[in-house]
Amino acid sequence: MNTWQTPVTLDKRDPTPLYCQLKEVILSRIDSGEWQPGMQLPSERELCEHFGISRITVRQALAELEMEGRLVRDQGRGTFIAPPRIAQHLTRLTGFTQDMQARGQKPGSVVLRLALTRATATVAHRLRLDAHHRNVVLLQRLRTANGEPMAIETAYLSEKLCRGILDEDLSNQSLYQLLAQKYGVTPTRAEQQLEAVACPASEAKLLGIAKGSPVLHLHRTTYSQHDCPFETVESYYRGDKYVFYAELSIEPPARRKSSPNQSKSGSFAI
Repeated sequence: MNTWQTPVTLDKRDPTPLYCQLKEVILSRIDSGEWQPGMQLPSERELCEHFGISRITVRQALAELEMEGRLVRDQGRGTFIAPPRIAQHLTRLTGFTQDMQARGQKPGSVVLRLALTRATATVAHRLRLDAHHRNVVLLQRLRTANGEPMAIETAYLSEKLCRGILDEDLSNQSLYQLLAQKYGVTPTRAEQQLEAVACPASEAKLLGIAKGSPVLHLHRTTYSQHDCPFETVESYYRGDKYVFYAELSIEPPARRKSSPNQSKSGSFAI
């Protein structure tokens, strides 16, 4: 197959750096569907010869695209178009299991820790626990899709709302479904903070990525149908596997006037 179905060149008179121009060329091929996931890119040498640019320029473009999750490098084999990242809606509260099944992928979990522990001051505050009811269930899981590591999730659950959950097998079932069906706790809303960080060494090892790779760091508190916080979670999601989507709109003038300091926050759940 001809890799370049349509003629393409780089403009060396353009002030835009050549590596940025090369990135845009590659991205346009991917986004148009001309280059499909799993397809192998031309070699660095072929790219250099085709565009008349240096290997340093080519490597910078490929390195950034790999960091952004658009390309995958296989040592000794070459560079390939990465599978599409999972799109998450920031305004929809769903579970990891539900999300993966909806995308035709097999969800899985490896339970790293499951124990009864004493809540820290921060966890107790988020779950509205008083001094006499500070016991929480600590559940840490490695979440997978089709057997591939996707996220590490450390959840603290109010023990008084889910007594007996320590005896459950949480490696092959949805936590939210279990809470709703067995404990009468139905997730209805969540408050969440999201930031991009460099992955710590311990989490990177579990996720199968290099230390310092970009990950999405999430803190979330989830509320039940009674508007009671039952769970607070810290998660690390692979930055090369996820993209976040939100639909934004301008509030009507009357609403903005009545609540000038109020902003609507979306939720993302596991």
